[in-house]
Amino acid sequence: MIRIMLLLLGHEVIQRRWAVLLAAGLAWLGLGAFILVDAIDGWTFIPPYAFGYFILPEAALSLLAAAGSKGAARRLRLTKGIALLAAGALILSSSPRASFILALLLALGFLVDGALRIASALIVRFPGWKGALGGGILEIVVAIATLQPWPTWYAGTVGFNVGLVMALSGIGIIHIAWRIRRMPSGTPVSVLLSQNPLSHVLLPPIQPDAASRRGSLIVHVWTPTGTASAPLHQRAVSRYIAAVDSNGTISTGHAALELAPDLYISHYPAVEIDRSRSDFAALLRATSDNDVPGRFLPNHAEEVTGWCPSTVQVAFQDFNAERLRAFWEVYRKDQTYNLTNRNCSSAVAGALDAALEGVFVSKRWPVMSVLGAITNPELWAAGLIRQRAETMAWTPGLVLDYARAMSAVIHPPATLWRRILRQRRTEACGA
Repeated sequence: MIRIMLLLLGHEVIQRRWAVLLAAGLAWLGLGAFILVDAIDGWTFIPPYAFGYFILPEAALSLLAAAGSKGAARRLRLTKGIALLAAGALILSSSPRASFILALLLALGFLVDGALRIASALIVRFPGWKGALGGGILEIVVAIATLQPWPTWYAGTVGFNVGLVMALSGIGIIHIAWRIRRMPSGTPVSVLLSQNPLSHVLLPPIQPDAASRRGSLIVHVWTPTGTASAPLHQRAVSRYIAAVDSNGTISTGHAALELAPDLYISHYPAVEIDRSRSDFAALLRATSDNDVPGRFLPNHAEEVTGWCPSTVQVAFQDFNAERLRAFWEVYRKDQTYNLTNRNCSSAVAGALDAALEGVFVSKRWPVMSVLGAITNPELWAAGLIRQRAETMAWTPGLVLDYARAMSAVIHPPATLWRRILRQRRTEACGA
């Protein structure tokens, strides 16, 4: 989540304040280490139920925001609110049974996530896969430690996990701050989000709104279930990985980005890749032996004529056209296509990051935009989606959810409390 926030603030802001970020990381690391040690040393300074008082307000805000939202935003906020409410209730009960249930749920979460990390690292072999493999192993070790009753017999489960996550995130913040300090001026913040091959690109400075938003920015997604005939009813796999038709042909979908009237990013292999079931597993590795020549389609009209209209579109009103064009000028010089490392979806994700970098700086109240984003569950969702994509592969389904989440962060929907505040302001002006 912190990396998404840095992206929206832009390199002009964060490069001047890398020391503040470093200090925050050190403080967060110290606080996390204190909570962790306090939870397992047998002399608890912070009672376990105290963590529940921090969770319940966030749960209430999520449920209140869900009451005034619609569609996917409503479901996301409702799910988050209910989960936090249940966790807060278990923590506040402080009973041995509740502590064991929390330990079991936390251990299960670490175990599943760790197994997914290990599997994707071994299968896909994306850049930095060895680090992801180590992270997955660490998560499984934490899952075992969480289920181990010694030394607190689950009384310190919450504090142990909270402290450990805080300490690890603090180390991550320190690492980011150090990388920011060493970045050349003008380097895009997106290099902090992934193994970005365009780290040498220098972005133009942020311009006034009228100059930075020329045209309409639209993310087009052809979902696998919308492009394969007679897809199998495996919704999660079909949406985020691939759909298989009755003939055994695999469809991964497609993603493109359009900045009308003259920029279109749509990356294809020059020769269609054989995606039969027997060969598909071998193509998942993001190694150079799976690189093939690629091609770029010139415009959306030609793509629709040669194929079909996109399944879903996500539009953005706030973006930086100059930074998007700077990204595209470098990306288009190399047409290499790789199914899991350099594909249509990774191109769109990188282009979207370039277009949205520093978007909060151009808003009327940047600080209020940042504070509003911190309380927005879609910011958490965007960070989670990006993390999953970087430890597996960008797919059209992940691009679609990432674009929707980023759109909701930049253009937050009119939730209940926002409508109430707007009504109060209207009444005050009328009076």
